[in-house]
Formats: sequence, C-alpha cells, structure tokens
Amino acid sequence: MSRDNLNSLFERLHGELDVEEPQSGHQDRFLEKLNQNQGTIALHKKNTSWWKHLSIAASVALVALLGYQAFGPQPSIKQQVVRMAPEVSQTEFYFANLIEQQVEELQDEKTPETAQLVDDTMIQLQRLDKDYQTLEQDLVNGGDSKIIMSAMINNFQTRIDLLKEVLSQIENIKNLKSQNDESFTI
Repeated sequence: MSRDNLNSLFERLHGELDVEEPQSGHQDRFLEKLNQNQGTIALHKKNTSWWKHLSIAASVALVALLGYQAFGPQPSIKQQVVRMAPEVSQTEFYFANLIEQQVEELQDEKTPETAQLVDDTMIQLQRLDKDYQTLEQDLVNGGDSKIIMSAMINNFQTRIDLLKEVLSQIENIKNLKSQNDESFTI
C-alpha cells in the first residue's frame, strides 16, 4: 500500500474508528481470560497497590522504631551495670538480702533506749547506699571496673559490719538493762 492509499483509507473511516481508551485493568483481565482458555496459569500478576501500602507501613514502623530507640526510655543505671558486669547483679542480690534481713532485725530491736542508735545507723546506711549508687555511676561511665567492683563489695561489707556492730551494741544494752533490773530491789 502506498502512502496515498493509506491516507484515503483513513479519510474514509474517519468517523468509524474507535479511539477511546479501554478501562483500567483491561489488559490484565484480557490476559487472564486468555490464560484460562488455554489452561495456563499466570506466574506473575502485577498488583502494586498492596505493595505501596505495605512499603508505607514498613517505613512508618521503621521510623517509629528508630524514634523509640533514640528518644525512648533509657535503661536505668542498674540495668546498665548488669549488662556490663552480670556478676555484680548476683553479688548485689546476695548482699542486699543479707542487709535487708539485718535491717529488719535492727528495726525489731528498736526500743526507747536504743532508738537513737538505730536512727543513726539508718542514716549511716543511707549514706553508704548513696556511695554505692555513685560507684555504679562510675562503673557505667567507664572507670576501672576491677577497682570499682572491689569498692562496691567493700561498701556492702561495710554495711554488714555496721549492722552487726550495732546489733551487738543493742544486745549489750539489753543485757545491762536486765542486770540493772535484777539488781534493783524495793
């Protein structure tokens, strides 16, 4: 066909040709019907709508996770110490239980004669606890771990010795009181 014949053909068919766009997804539907008639299965369907939603959701989740890690709650000093030196946690648990038992025993022994001694001991224990917290902070900040852990154990031992000494003094006070009560006659 020559060029003139093509032009004349298009001029004749000018109003009769369908130039409208097919509806969206027409090609996919056509290929699916074609594959069904031939007995084949399509291996790849182009469905991008759920990928968009999934990628947006994943992006939001990633940003939320990073934001939580950056601005979320920071681990406590104790958690950081346990992460750095797990043996500290075991030692602290042992000593803390022992000290707690002795403090309860000390509180049970509190009488009007021993009240001042017990109160002073509790103040001293609070100071030692603050010193221990400072040692934990020093350990987290990167001090010499062997020296600091030794000081932490020494702090616990000092608390235990203090409590034993005070309980011994309370026992002496009770003994003196009972002797004075026995020697007093009417």
